[in-house]
Amino acid sequence: MDLENQNRVKNLVEDHGAENVIVLLGAAEAEAAGLAAETVTNGDPTFAGSLAGVQLGLRVYHAVEREFKEAVNEEVYDEQIGMMEMVLDVDAITSEMSSIRSEFTKY
Repeated sequence: MDLENQNRVKNLVEDHGAENVIVLLGAAEAEAAGLAAETVTNGDPTFAGSLAGVQLGLRVYHAVEREFKEAVNEEVYDEQIGMMEMVLDVDAITSEMSSIRSEFTKY
């Protein structure tokens, strides 16, 4: 997760409280999604950004996960994400995200 997005997340948490923030990711690969998820839950693993060592414990999901898909309008989801869902490794992404949530999410 780039430094600008880390700052945005940190500011949102400061303004609204961690219990009121959910992060939605759209990375194309499970590993990239996992790194971003770890950053907003356990802190920046590269120790390069404003979330280095900051354990926010945020709820974090990927746009192709069932939980998100079921929470949004089906037509909008199909129009905006449906094609990507067909080419991404949804199982790997879901596994990675689930693992990060079970280990680091507080809310």
